[in-house]
Order: sequence, then structure tokens, then C-alpha cells
Amino acid sequence: MPDPQQYLVARIGKPHSLRGEVTVQVHTDDPQARFVPGATFITEAVPGSGVPRELTLQSARLHNGTWLLAFEGIPDRTGAEGLRGTRLLVDAEVVEDEDDEEGWYEDELVGLRAVDPDGTELGTVSGLEVGPAQDLLVLTLPGGGTAYVPFVDEIVPEVDVEGGRVVLTPPPGLLELNLDQGLDQGLDQDADQNPDQDPEQGGE
Repeated sequence: MPDPQQYLVARIGKPHSLRGEVTVQVHTDDPQARFVPGATFITEAVPGSGVPRELTLQSARLHNGTWLLAFEGIPDRTGAEGLRGTRLLVDAEVVEDEDDEEGWYEDELVGLRAVDPDGTELGTVSGLEVGPAQDLLVLTLPGGGTAYVPFVDEIVPEVDVEGGRVVLTPPPGLLELNLDQGLDQGLDQDADQNPDQDPEQGGE
């Protein structure tokens, strides 16, 4: 887990090319401001992986909706493969110095209770998915399902980190719709794994 005084910016995924570029899952609301050549990130990686304690950004570009980053000292695909799964962090002081009061980081939101304006429990924030068009709050619902809520003022009018909650005003059926989609995907996966089994027939 990141130090309480650090914020998660991105998580490194697979290599993209032979030149050391990697894909990243973004966890900042302003990647263009964060991914500036010369920026330095604290790393969090598996012990013994050999990943440097800090990485300096060499280049960044957006390709088909995915950010591709390259770092100094990582010249090829082999080096990029060694970074897979590494979390990129920044100190809280850096964020405060930038006076970024409008954005929220995933580490600040995870664990907050999601309630409606009357205080009724709707679930718990379990993640933040940052997209090129719209960010999504990931909620774990009381029944165990997962819902994705657009992180916009109309639906999330209040974020109270100190109070440990976010207030949601989702349109009727939004949470149930997303839960149903998750269940459908699970059924589809089961069907893919057992294509020859009659859906009306159970296993032996």
C-alpha cells in the first residue's frame, strides 16, 4: 500500500514496443499535467524485482485512448517487461504545491461509504477508473455486486473524505443496471468455459 503521504498516479501494464514504452492504468484526473517528461515518480514494486526506487519520465503519448510512457534507463522491451505491475506514486506535498483542489485520487476515495442524500447506505467505494471522456467510481454494493457510477457533479455532488463518505444521487435503476450487467458477464463467462453443456442441465 502507498504511504499515507503519497498518492497513486498510475499502474504500469504491459510493454508496448521494442523501445521500452509501457501501457499504464491511469489513476489521476489530470494525466496531461502529470505525465510531463522529466517528472519523477516513486515506485512501489514486488520486493526483489529490481525496479528502481524512482523512475524519471522520458516521454509520454496518448495512443488509441491508452497512455504510453517511457522512462530514463529503460531502453528496451526487456526492461519494460520488468516494470509490469509497478505502481507510480507522488508525494502529497507535490500535489499540494500544485494546488489541485478539484481532483481526487483513488487512494483518497477507496473505503469511503457511498450514501444517498438521506444517509441510506448504497455501498462502499472500491476504486476509481479514469477514462479519456469520463471517470467512474467503482462501488461494492451491499449485496456483493459491483456498480460503476459516473464521477460527475450531477451524480456525485459531495465528496467528504474527512467524514468518510460520498453522497450519490444516481438516476433510478443505475446501480441495479450495472449490477445486472456484471451478473450477465459472469454467466457469459461460465457459458464460454462450458460451451458444450446444456444450459438447462447441471454438472454431474
